[in-house]
Amino acid sequence: MADTDSGRSFKRRDQLLEMEHEVRKWWDESQVFNAEAKDQPAKQGEKFFGTFPFPYMNGYLHLGHAFSLSKLEFAAAFHRLRGANVLLPFGFHCTGMPIKASADKLRREIEKFGNPPVFPSVETEVVNEPEPESKPSDGSNPEKFKGKKSKVVSKTGRETYQWEIMRGYGLSDAEIATFQDPVQWLRFFPPLAVEDLKAFGLGADWRRSFITTDINPFFDKFVRWHMRKLKSKNKIIKDLRYTIYSPLDGQPCADHDRASGEGVIPQEYTLIKMEVVPPFPPKFAHIEGKKVYLAAATLRPETMYGQTNSWVLPDGKYGAFEINETEVFILTERAARNLAYQNLSRVPEKPTCLVELTGQDLIGLPCRSPLSFNDIIYCLPMLSVLTDKGTGIVTSVPSDSPDDYMALQDLKAKAPFRAKFGVKDEWVLPFEVIPIISHPEFGDKSAEKICNDMKIKSQNEREKLDAAKKVIYKGGFYEGTMIAGEYAGMRVQDAKTLIKQKLLELNQAVVYSEPEKKVMSRSGDECVVALTDQWYITYGEETWLEKAKGCLANMNLYSDETRHGFEHTLSWLNQWACSRSFGLGTRIPWDEQFLVESLSDSTIYMAYYAVCHLLQKGDLFGADTSTVKPEQLTDDVWDYLFLSGSEPKSSDIDLTLLKKMFQYWYPLDVRVSGKDLIQNHLTFCIYNHTAIFPEEHWPRGFRCNGHIMLNSEKMSKSTGNFRTLKQAIEEFSADATRFSLADAGDGMDDANFVFETANAAILRLTKERVWMEEVLAAESALRTYADRVFANEINFAIKMTEKEYMFREALKSGFYDLQAARDEYRFSCGSSGMNRDLMWRFMDIQTRLIAPICPHYSEYIWRKLLKKDGFVIKAGWPEAENPDLTLQKANRYLQESITNF
Repeated sequence: MADTDSGRSFKRRDQLLEMEHEVRKWWDESQVFNAEAKDQPAKQGEKFFGTFPFPYMNGYLHLGHAFSLSKLEFAAAFHRLRGANVLLPFGFHCTGMPIKASADKLRREIEKFGNPPVFPSVETEVVNEPEPESKPSDGSNPEKFKGKKSKVVSKTGRETYQWEIMRGYGLSDAEIATFQDPVQWLRFFPPLAVEDLKAFGLGADWRRSFITTDINPFFDKFVRWHMRKLKSKNKIIKDLRYTIYSPLDGQPCADHDRASGEGVIPQEYTLIKMEVVPPFPPKFAHIEGKKVYLAAATLRPETMYGQTNSWVLPDGKYGAFEINETEVFILTERAARNLAYQNLSRVPEKPTCLVELTGQDLIGLPCRSPLSFNDIIYCLPMLSVLTDKGTGIVTSVPSDSPDDYMALQDLKAKAPFRAKFGVKDEWVLPFEVIPIISHPEFGDKSAEKICNDMKIKSQNEREKLDAAKKVIYKGGFYEGTMIAGEYAGMRVQDAKTLIKQKLLELNQAVVYSEPEKKVMSRSGDECVVALTDQWYITYGEETWLEKAKGCLANMNLYSDETRHGFEHTLSWLNQWACSRSFGLGTRIPWDEQFLVESLSDSTIYMAYYAVCHLLQKGDLFGADTSTVKPEQLTDDVWDYLFLSGSEPKSSDIDLTLLKKMFQYWYPLDVRVSGKDLIQNHLTFCIYNHTAIFPEEHWPRGFRCNGHIMLNSEKMSKSTGNFRTLKQAIEEFSADATRFSLADAGDGMDDANFVFETANAAILRLTKERVWMEEVLAAESALRTYADRVFANEINFAIKMTEKEYMFREALKSGFYDLQAARDEYRFSCGSSGMNRDLMWRFMDIQTRLIAPICPHYSEYIWRKLLKKDGFVIKAGWPEAENPDLTLQKANRYLQESITNF
């Protein structure tokens, strides 16, 4: 094969591809990766069971998937090489909204642009945030339809539509049209993913693959058992809760349903009702006779005693929204939309705006605000008010807020500034700081004190003010004491809850919640927080939390940063909505109007891997029911298999082998994942295992990694800096891709896949093969000192590689350093030639040490050049004498002396 591109030869890469194809045929013929349980429970180190969170199947696998997966693949190959019985299964996730959303996009594009669609050449609509590359995606970003969707615009201004993405997969227009049916995605992408992963050399037992959703009746039965088991243990309840919610989808929007905003949770505020005092200005004529309130969102209701005014953004857009028959709230449309989904709108889920307003219309409004020592306060302008956070109405407490203090001082000191916005002197000048909290470091006027200490001169010094606010708020809340109001003398953190409760009981405030950051659903609309009647998993419940912490304490997490991530997640994770109205998945067995949410059906499926190949007969979809019928898998059967329950009397399935397989493979030794899943899936995995399984079956380890960059830049479809797994293999070969993935990095920081490293690997591997062929064809002599030095370096390589097989260091010691020692040895030998026996040992050792990372290359060398029996991937870790450190130091001294001479 002599393909060229711009004069560049691909002969060496094609040699690797041909080798890889031949090696995979050997593996397939021998089914070398199929894992069988032994008759007796496995002893420590005898077996290795590792898994990877199954990828979402709305597109091709990409290098982001391959990077995380490579950490499991290298570890599994290392344990297999050392003689462990290794199980590496691989399934495919199809539950939830992404596939449904993509199918719906195609349908809408057909409705709007025809079949096949003819798209406009230029787009000028607003672009929203792109989809994070750390999550499996369909190659598209959220798109915008009729003002309700976000869209991605290319560098030429041309939108990428879902239909065009599908064309990029090599599909005809007639084929693409079939993808309006979500089931077509399930049948198309998983088999392609299997092909790509086999080409990658993944050492998976493919008999154990499956797809989720109720299209697979066996997995559906397993999920139903799982959910019923949780409910029987009171881990699932139905209740009203504040939940991130997609109005367009009409259901909660969990992490995997989001195009952006993964990990965002509801932020709860106290909404202070600041009553506007009549007479109203002319623009308010339409709402005369109603109670009108400026609705200010605050996280610090205990500070309301010190209010001197309220703030609005002068050019901000506001409205007077009807809350009920008698009350009107003035706030932003965005906040009103959230309230409408929290039973705070006269028309549920539809905010009703009676009057459109600007911030300028509100300046000077007199208000009576709850708890304020000032009978009347006024609405004033502040240029830093955010209208995409809270309600756009802000209460001012200059005693404890550096922002409020400096803004009030600016208005007092600058008459032209007051005149610009029509602010009268009597609205500002009479109002002074009211001490309400004693701060341990800054006294009872903490904002004034810290602003003076930091020499802050105006409200525009944002960095200084942000720093001052952190100091004041933290010290005031955790260490401060109330000196005003009926709770004077009480610690602030104790008084807060009491004051909030009092405001709510007196109807002077309401609870308001919104997403802590912007969340976009995969369907393309901005999410709200809704008060929904849903099924919830009770994560965070005290007793359950303690069990989860106990499990975590005994797990191998490979880094302190990973452990801190889990500890932080356990500190805040609370009830999780586990039901959905539509999408793909398994029905909640006791309430079949709902589906199980996509992150809730995938927390203990590692147990299913242990037995599924004997249930499904190796079919992804569970279509073969000739041996076992899904309806035979009752809860008693699952209890017997996984929980040592009584042997079911009603079942005619032979369960003995299934039970032995589970007991042999469990517990899970390691689960490898990107760090973004710590905040949901991986912590859910801990919780669910502790709820369902006995302690001896709790997971033993999680290994988390960062995201991957390509050539030091973020991997992104929109910029073209992107590679699918298939593209990478075609461009570099599987082993050179794996080589570069191992070199990219091992920690929680983002890693870097460098094309130059992959190309260099092609050259190194092919040159090494040629060199070995030449050496094996030649005769050689015998020396003493140089042989001893080189043999010693081989021993060092064996010991260091075994110690550091995580994985960049393994590449260094087992390949780079070993080759450097070989090159030095070759130079030392000169024209007299190298010791043939020693070179045989070198080639044997190097081939084994690099096998987990470059298995195709190693297997080819093992069989074709070294003429060894069996497979190198199971050849056993090479034995080594204890390295002689003195000899190594002596040689280094000698080499340095020669160089100096």
